[in-house]
Amino acid sequence: MPTITLPDGSQREYDVPVSIHDVAADIGPGLARATIAGEVNGELCDASDLLKTDSKLRIITNKDPEGIDIIRHSCAHLIGHAVKQLFPEANMVIGPVIENGFYYDIAIGKPFTEEDLKQIEERMRRLIKQNYDVVKAMTPREKVIEEFTTRGEEYKLKLVQEMPDEQTLGLYYHQEYLDMCRGPHVPNTCFLEHFKLTKVSGAYWRGDSNNEMLQRIYGTAWASKKELGNYLKQLEEAEKRDHRKIGKQLELFHFQEEAPGMPFWHPKGWTLYQVIQNYIQQLQRDNNYQEIKTPQLVDYSLWEKSGHASKFSDEMFSVKSDNRMYAIKPMNCPCHVQVFNQGLKSYRDLPLRIAEFGSCHRYEPSGSMHGLMRVRSFVQDDGHIFCTESQIQSEVADFMQLLFSVYRDFGFDDIILRLSTRPEKRVGEDHLWDNAELALEQALDATGLEWQLQPGEGAFYGPKIEYSLKDCMGRVQQCGTIQVDFFLPKRLGAEYVSEDGTRKTPVMLHRAVLGSFERFIGILIEHYEGKFPVWLAPEQVVVLNITGRQSVYCQNIEESLKNKGFRAISDLRNEKIGFKIREHTIQKVPYLLVVGDKEVQTDTVAVRTRGGEDLGSMSLTDFCNHLRRDVSKRGRSDTSQAS
Repeated sequence: MPTITLPDGSQREYDVPVSIHDVAADIGPGLARATIAGEVNGELCDASDLLKTDSKLRIITNKDPEGIDIIRHSCAHLIGHAVKQLFPEANMVIGPVIENGFYYDIAIGKPFTEEDLKQIEERMRRLIKQNYDVVKAMTPREKVIEEFTTRGEEYKLKLVQEMPDEQTLGLYYHQEYLDMCRGPHVPNTCFLEHFKLTKVSGAYWRGDSNNEMLQRIYGTAWASKKELGNYLKQLEEAEKRDHRKIGKQLELFHFQEEAPGMPFWHPKGWTLYQVIQNYIQQLQRDNNYQEIKTPQLVDYSLWEKSGHASKFSDEMFSVKSDNRMYAIKPMNCPCHVQVFNQGLKSYRDLPLRIAEFGSCHRYEPSGSMHGLMRVRSFVQDDGHIFCTESQIQSEVADFMQLLFSVYRDFGFDDIILRLSTRPEKRVGEDHLWDNAELALEQALDATGLEWQLQPGEGAFYGPKIEYSLKDCMGRVQQCGTIQVDFFLPKRLGAEYVSEDGTRKTPVMLHRAVLGSFERFIGILIEHYEGKFPVWLAPEQVVVLNITGRQSVYCQNIEESLKNKGFRAISDLRNEKIGFKIREHTIQKVPYLLVVGDKEVQTDTVAVRTRGGEDLGSMSLTDFCNHLRRDVSKRGRSDTSQAS
């Protein structure tokens, strides 16, 4: 009979098989009421599952991350129960957990409306109030097929067909509703009350645009009313900060069907883009990178030789010309090796640092594209360091210092560090992996910061460090990376002459600070809600006249500011000054210089910030000094007065 070992090392012995819920009840009635599931010998199980042999058990409640995931997954299936009651003709497909929530794909003849969504949510709440038990039944394959055939659930039958080796499958009964799942699920609907359906969209079956369109209902669920409320507030804030809306409002960029997933940059957006590019460009010069430029179209044979064709062919655009097949480059790495290979290199030439603002194209399914955050055309601040094994640690350490400085300049202080180590399938000898992983660990330790280990999550060609930043809403955005590569330089014939005169293959470090320019700008827009620090603002100053008498003076002020390197415009329209102030405040211009007769007579400007602060009148020289100080702060935490 089973002996159950709990996380604290204590043991409980039973004369007969017991369920996870029984063990919880034996410990205490409070724990029994809170039990959602259990982790048995490292595997998640339903609370109703029987323990028949000696086992290690951890009780799962809503205080555990696994418990929250189970709540969300169970909510997805509750959507199924509600939808089948309201729309009996619907066919249920799949309902997985996603970050902070869940969704359920449904096959139905018409798109769901907002009113439908409200009805479904209300029906779910009525079902939750019934506090009914969710009953699990491990069922023979033939019986499962019979059940879903009778119910006309063709997609569930397709899923069964995709699992030919499964002879017993888990069925979950929600009263009259039946669903198939590996589980676990909550034992009772009382755990599901803190949820909200958030939106509905279209989605292709299996994510393939050649397949039929389904309806996807999204939702979120949490352990408490407070957590749900906080998340919904965050969603509201995210909606307010949506870079697509702000990008349109500020006239930064747009998308259109003729070029899906490829942004059209407007003058102000391109100004922002160039400010960032020039900043990175200067930074790379200061850190001894040599900038290069490589072709957009490269013969397909290079991508076959590098291994990218076999792994990424579905993401690559190709074009045929002169009886040759070319790929539009999806990444810059193989081309950078070609530059390295021109002329024999010595160990004295290493480390060799090269960088490119490489324009890349990758096919993204239409359903996955999202403004600037996920595009088909993008530019990387891409760099590669060719070095010896002994240089890995110092190069990684130097890169990290550079990266932290950059992120602080853009206003990000909370950086998450993750080290991904060797996967099961990999290239390169173990001693190379040992040395590389140790070098990355030592570089991370030298920062004095906490870092997370991700065992087995490295690339097949080497370990890597990922750098993620937290935006103002607490969202984690993965941006920078540095990856050790033993594979590509060898595969593409990169060599250098070592100190002893032999030919050796250099180690290749792939590094990016911002990642994709497009995505990083999207992050910046949402982080600042379009109120960029002065150094980034496409228009830093606008000069506003009160009447036509000040027009020439305003034009002279504008010209003087431009000559000093500031991005200034003037608004000389015959409109009321209040109207012009409001309009440029909405456009989030950091500084507004108001000029009337008094300012002309005293050779001054009246300075306002976009935040509504009146800084009073000052000479142009004093204002320029003020502006210069503000620009020099960049986005660091000692925020500018213009905010």
